Amino acid sequence: MDVHTRTQRSSNMAAIRAKNTRPELIVRRHLHRLGFRYVLHHRKLPGRPDIVFPRRKKVIFVNGCFWHMHDCRFGRVIPATRTEFWQTKRTATVARDAANIKKLQEDGWRVFVAWECEIRKPETLVTRLVAFLEEDVPAEHPRGRRTV
Repeated sequence: MDVHTRTQRSSNMAAIRAKNTRPELIVRRHLHRLGFRYVLHHRKLPGRPDIVFPRRKKVIFVNGCFWHMHDCRFGRVIPATRTEFWQTKRTATVARDAANIKKLQEDGWRVFVAWECEIRKPETLVTRLVAFLEEDVPAEHPRGRRTV
């Protein structure tokens, strides 16, 4: 049995945002501080990536561990109520993510997934983001050399 009424649960679920989430804002703040400029939620790309670097042909998805079933303690949580419903919903999300990433890669885009749990370790996250964004950048590129 759920601890909330049907109306309360519906209200809670409706409040969960798809865009401009706290983890996404943290990643964007790091990137902006490092001097990277980006486009948000590009509608024409599969999966509407959270952060897009059109000139570099790179995208970043900022995923919540629970919703996208990350292999961490937050992603392995199994809801106590309506277990089958949530398992089906989360599995469909993972399948949709894989299909979107595959389409992006087939179109020549490089994809980076930042997980909600990784945001708790900013030094590691920033190092991985910079490595991802600067790989294959020509030396004459204005952002080709950056210090962390």
